[in-house]
Amino acid sequence: MIKAILHKILSSALACLVLFSTMSFTVEKHYCGENLIDVAIFSNASNCGMDMEAITDNYKEKISCCKDEVEVLKGQDQLKKASFEDLQFEQQLFLSTFVYSYLNLFEGLAEQIIPFKHYTPPKLIANIHLRDQVFII
Repeated sequence: MIKAILHKILSSALACLVLFSTMSFTVEKHYCGENLIDVAIFSNASNCGMDMEAITDNYKEKISCCKDEVEVLKGQDQLKKASFEDLQFEQQLFLSTFVYSYLNLFEGLAEQIIPFKHYTPPKLIANIHLRDQVFII
């Protein structure tokens, strides 16, 4: 029981490890001055509303107090794909022999021959156990 539960937990953890090691995503952060305003993982970070393009009338210089940081976390993109031809001859021989012998373990059952298939048993006219007073105790 415990072994089966541990097996399921371990296989789920390994599946998640493979999934997250091959997945890449970006983390966007928006700072206004020194304060962190927004963090977004799969979308764009929203700004604080202090766009310098909207205030260009009063100021000659565009000095922005806001800054955006984008971190790209790349996953593993070079996976090794092996084919049967990449194996050595001994490994190919072993693998093909193993598969052949494993598939031949599961042979279909032979058709069972029932010799009295169409034989109908005789009809009981009387209950023999009650008539002979024979009971199983």
